[in-house]
Amino acid sequence: MSIGRASKLLHRRGSAATAITASAAVLVALFPGAASACGTVSSSPASSTQTSVNKAYTFLDQSTDKYGTGTTLRLPQSFTGGYLGSLNFVSSFVYDDALTIMAYLQRATASDLSHAEVLGNSLIYAQQHDVTPDGRLRASYQPDPFITSTGAPYVGSNATYTGNQAWAGLAFVHLYADTGDRAYLTAAVALANWIQTNTFDGTRGVPGYTGGQDANNNPLTYKATEHNIDVGAFFAGLAKVSCDPTWSTRSQTAFGFVKSMLDPSTGHLWTGTNPDGVTTNTSPVPEDVQSWSYLATHDPAYAPAVSWAQTNLAVSDNGFTGVSFSNADTSKVWFEGTAHLLDALYTRNAPGDAAAATKLLNSLEAAQASAPNTDGNGIVAASSDGLQTGFGDTYYASLHTGATSWFLLAAEQADPYILGPGENNYPSCG
Repeated sequence: MSIGRASKLLHRRGSAATAITASAAVLVALFPGAASACGTVSSSPASSTQTSVNKAYTFLDQSTDKYGTGTTLRLPQSFTGGYLGSLNFVSSFVYDDALTIMAYLQRATASDLSHAEVLGNSLIYAQQHDVTPDGRLRASYQPDPFITSTGAPYVGSNATYTGNQAWAGLAFVHLYADTGDRAYLTAAVALANWIQTNTFDGTRGVPGYTGGQDANNNPLTYKATEHNIDVGAFFAGLAKVSCDPTWSTRSQTAFGFVKSMLDPSTGHLWTGTNPDGVTTNTSPVPEDVQSWSYLATHDPAYAPAVSWAQTNLAVSDNGFTGVSFSNADTSKVWFEGTAHLLDALYTRNAPGDAAAATKLLNSLEAAQASAPNTDGNGIVAASSDGLQTGFGDTYYASLHTGATSWFLLAAEQADPYILGPGENNYPSCG
């Protein structure tokens, strides 16, 4: 699961996981009613939470504008301050950039839309100016300078993880649906074609999508539940905005693999497969696929997975409560994952979910105000340094654009996996 970045930091897009074929009913559930840029009913936050939301957007603005303003192409560094700051670690991870775009599209002020578009345009530039311009994006870029003297993007990690591609594709789909600018649709199709050409595995075990390629272009042959959730949602959204039903069929394949990773005895999903593409990888069990399976599908079959994460990954540390990254280390709170769970609870809305969600929201707001190394605006990655993922990587108490964006999406009850009826600036499929 290592992505080849300094100090064994984790960006989960490199994790091993799996997928499964979804029914037509699941695809229908992908596009329920929604109120804003992302899916799920969005309600106005309480006044205290609205203050926290506004502060979090301030953090994203400061991060996005650190290395340029206006229409200047640029990307924000993902982590700021704390231990990572002491290492001068400034990489910008594509997964984080995609989340930042979708958080901006959720509130959608004029300034937010401008920021979302400049980030989207920057990713398109990186895609078009890659050393191998075949539609892919790299795992991370360096923001200072993002564009080098040769005109090439400054690549941080050359790896091409399938989940990263899918999240960037989702961001492009949202941008196209919100703006009608076909450049974003073109970029999304290019990413989708790269995923299909380079990662589809229909011969080893349950069909699905493999992990992508490492920094040396070697195939990553495991199938990740996480990646297939991302691909399933991306392809479903792409089918909707492109009017190409091929992507719907491929989405069903990815979700079919996800379903195959559901353990009926526990209710949770396994990480995915080993590199043989067949054998289930049962250790560790991560949080993200539990919450994301439900967010991406709204399928009641995944409701127990949300409860499993609530119970088995619950953590209290440093005065904060939430969930950890996986069952390998439940000593510290992973704030991004806590926001995943918060969003899933709002979306599921089962008895007791509202009360549980309030506790998680209060903890995230407390972390914004008083976690180690906070600036009072952003959300740090972990409640204290040294959170082990179980995949060989570590999270630290450094401010994180990804955690902050997930906090915003969850606080505004927005589902980044799903297009809402307000996102309709594209031709009808007729």
